[in-house]
Amino acid sequence: MRTTTKLTAAAAVAAAAAIALSACSAPSDSKDDGDKDSPLIVAASPTPHGDILKFVKDNLAEKEGLKLEVKEFNDYILPNTATENGEVGANFFQHKPYLDEFNKKHKTHIVPVVNVQIEPLGLYTKKGKKLSDLGPGSSIALPNDVSNEGRALKLLADNGLIVLKDGIGSDATLKDIKDKKGIEFTELEAPQIPARLKDVDAAVINGNFAIGAKLKPATDALALEKGEGNPYANFLAVKEGKEDDPRVKKLAKLLNTPEVKKFIEDKYEGAVIPAFGAPTS
Repeated sequence: MRTTTKLTAAAAVAAAAAIALSACSAPSDSKDDGDKDSPLIVAASPTPHGDILKFVKDNLAEKEGLKLEVKEFNDYILPNTATENGEVGANFFQHKPYLDEFNKKHKTHIVPVVNVQIEPLGLYTKKGKKLSDLGPGSSIALPNDVSNEGRALKLLADNGLIVLKDGIGSDATLKDIKDKKGIEFTELEAPQIPARLKDVDAAVINGNFAIGAKLKPATDALALEKGEGNPYANFLAVKEGKEDDPRVKKLAKLLNTPEVKKFIEDKYEGAVIPAFGAPTS
């Protein structure tokens, strides 16, 4: 018996339209022309990515001679399509497994530039449940994009809620579950999950959306990913060929400064973890 709940086609279309309309400051009226003296327009999720970029803009960019414009989006598709078509010069919101899948599916040419931070994925509830309360008959919502769903399933497996087939890790799909232990899964677009948390027993939520929903991963999560050795660092990304844009190089340098490290640690108190350096190939 299939225990996965999918959005209907009509609902999916409606949700996509709503997300498109909800994108903050969508750059339909501006375009990054690539001029080294023009502002670098960067697409970002509002929290924490937009917050980090605004910190750089307000505190570090002027001294480096960088003009920076931040365009915020509430979804995971528009920032990449805007980067591909040149509406923005860069984006900051995603990790490598997600980007690899996106490029493959959409035939885009986005590449990572520099790692900045990790947002640990967490399992949350609004029903006062403990991790040990979840079992047969429980409902858990998962992000439905390939990379984050696999990551979510691994989190559940690491905490004994399900059993994955041998040799399966963060690339897991629902078909790779060896034993669901009676749990029912609902797949949703990642940005929708916090609003639907009350409708399920628990949900796996991406760190940025958890923060945006006033959840505190360090204290509210029933289970939380470990930061050490985590392959899901979020990075600054550009369209292939734009890596040597002087503005991009300046921003990459600024995003890996001690000032940004301190800002992340002070503001997010473990909900977001600095993860500087070159992205994995």
